[in-house]
Amino acid sequence: MKSHASEQGLPAVQSLDRETFGRRLRSARKGFGWTLQQLSELSGVSVPTISRAERGQLALGYENFAALGHALKMDMNAMFAGEGVKTAALDAPVVTRSGQGVVYRGLSFAYEFLGTNATGKLMSPVVGTVHARRVEGPEDFARHEGEEFAYVLSGTIDVYFDTGEVVRLERGDSLYFDSRIGHAYVSISRQLARIVGVTSVESRFMRSAREGVPNGRAAGLPAGAQVSRRGSAADGAAAPRARTRRVATKKS
Repeated sequence: MKSHASEQGLPAVQSLDRETFGRRLRSARKGFGWTLQQLSELSGVSVPTISRAERGQLALGYENFAALGHALKMDMNAMFAGEGVKTAALDAPVVTRSGQGVVYRGLSFAYEFLGTNATGKLMSPVVGTVHARRVEGPEDFARHEGEEFAYVLSGTIDVYFDTGEVVRLERGDSLYFDSRIGHAYVSISRQLARIVGVTSVESRFMRSAREGVPNGRAAGLPAGAQVSRRGSAADGAAAPRARTRRVATKKS
């Protein structure tokens, strides 16, 4: 874990380097007594990718570290908390001062994770700097459970979806979507764009609604509670179709 101050004299920012993250990943895997192959099968992440990440040779994208965290039953905050910071359940308000998040440089993003000392949160908030300048291929699209929100702080981005849709967002614009749909962020402004992003875990209610529980009953819901499937993007009849239209915001 490294810490450095900005040239503007702002508070020091903690940076989670690849080696530190790799050690945490390896320790968590060995804690279960799993081989690389077993973790690969459970997470869907390839053995070479896990091996290189554990050795600090590879920065992971959000999809991969989310999949590994889920397989290892690791809260995202346990993976990215500051060195020596004790995490605890969310039983009191959590404050992250300006510049005091934990930064991890991924494949196309630099993530500043916020509220990392609270575990079990339903949302993972970050301030992100979008480094990607283009979408090279299918491997650039991230997919993970839950929903995602992005608000542009500065610059302009294009958000590509594997449906063929592209959404342009400028400063002050926001976007909310089902993060199981493949998506990729690209900075198109001269300066790298910065966003506030929030991802959610898939709750029991969300999962029940997506899967369509027989008789409208969701596990754990009160008797008589109904789950609507109308317009469900995950329902076979309403699955998103490939589109090639570009959605661009217009400024007055």
